Amino acid sequence: MDNWFIYFQQFIYWANLLVFAFLVIQAIVYLIQFMFSALELRCQYRSFFEGDLWELLTGDISLPVSILVPAYNEQATIVENVRSLISLHYPNFEVIVINDGSKDGTLEEIIKALKLKPIERVYEVVAPHKRIRGLYGSPRYPRLLVVDKENGGKSDALNAGINISRCPLFCAVDADSILDPDSLLRVVRPFLRNPEKSIAVGGRIRVANGCVVRAGQVLEQRLPGAFLPMFQTIEYTRAFLIARLAWSRLKSMLIISGAFGLFKRDAALLVGGYSHNTVGEDMEIVVKLHRYFAEKKMPYSVVYVPDPVCWTEVPTSLKILRRQRTRWQRGLLETMFKHKRMVFSPPYGMAGLFGMTNFFVIDVIGPLIESLGYLLVVIALAGGVLGLNFFLAYLGLTFVFGIFLSVGSMFLEEFTTGHTKRPSDLLRLLAGAIAENFGYRQINNLWRLEGTWHFLNKKKGWGAMTRAGFHRPTTKS
Repeated sequence: MDNWFIYFQQFIYWANLLVFAFLVIQAIVYLIQFMFSALELRCQYRSFFEGDLWELLTGDISLPVSILVPAYNEQATIVENVRSLISLHYPNFEVIVINDGSKDGTLEEIIKALKLKPIERVYEVVAPHKRIRGLYGSPRYPRLLVVDKENGGKSDALNAGINISRCPLFCAVDADSILDPDSLLRVVRPFLRNPEKSIAVGGRIRVANGCVVRAGQVLEQRLPGAFLPMFQTIEYTRAFLIARLAWSRLKSMLIISGAFGLFKRDAALLVGGYSHNTVGEDMEIVVKLHRYFAEKKMPYSVVYVPDPVCWTEVPTSLKILRRQRTRWQRGLLETMFKHKRMVFSPPYGMAGLFGMTNFFVIDVIGPLIESLGYLLVVIALAGGVLGLNFFLAYLGLTFVFGIFLSVGSMFLEEFTTGHTKRPSDLLRLLAGAIAENFGYRQINNLWRLEGTWHFLNKKKGWGAMTRAGFHRPTTKS
């Protein structure tokens, strides 16, 4: 019995050392990301002048853009969102709303509000999608086209929009998201600077919870009042101002948010458009583009720019947030499995060697190791296997470094944009950056493990995502 106890102690000892070594590697990766993101942010803001936007808006150098809006059961907000999109500040664009077989009055609502009529339009089916039942438009809104099709999912709706679109670039936008008026002007710049190589550009997603919204525009930027949306605000800031900027700098950006991304139409059609066999279609098409162009040895560029902003509402309940995060993890694993040959593969360039490898180590293996680490370190401390100094070092890596990253991302945000005006909001963000490391971060790891289990059990479908709606200003009667 004594020998078994000794073996158990040795197992706990070495297991904790392995977990600690993994956390050190993870911390180094995050630190490198922070350094590269700060460098990239500095370079991008140095090379950009507000006068560029005026030149793009008034000149003839901008590229035509088709805005694709897949919509399923969006009756409550679709008209307001479409009105905001057709009012964007951009010289040459069209808005294509794809009603993906909604079961509510989404189609009827937009036809009635905008007085649309059936129209004809010639198009070629290249990317696969379900049958299109009708097209609607109006001379009053020449930029707008509404597509009614059988239900096939978000990727299916986007493929229909790509086929019908006529512009060299298309911008995928969620029906419940809001673009800043000059977002297209900002996100299109990489295509103008490097038109031959640019195939995809990602913009920034910000949390709209708490903001004042009217007529499809954010009138006043405010922080969410509840802790759960606040934690997600910090998450989004960290993800979009550290991770994506860094991987963009390293030519390894593998995710462009489905809520706001700009793509070269011909490039998307070369890879067959969006795939239907994943819930992570936004990541999968980007990985597919990297893979195709690397295998064909064609020069290309996929980048992220932080200043074009898309506003989105984040979940306000743990139930909905859990559903979202497990689906995200499932989509990540579906993409990783489908393109597993790219992981740590030099022929796929930086995207395979570092980008896919990082996702595999940090986002696939990481949640399991970190969750086990919390359990193992407590067992080791209680059993006297490891001393207090190791326990404190473990806390430093898991909590103090996490706080450093969150506060660092807030510093980058305020240094470059200064969106947070009130000192009280900065204090609330600081408190949230500390508090999220004690409970919220750990439960996210459990949701990722649950998403991994769903993937292994081949779970399908999105699941319902209930929205509370944007906050609108009140008026006195």
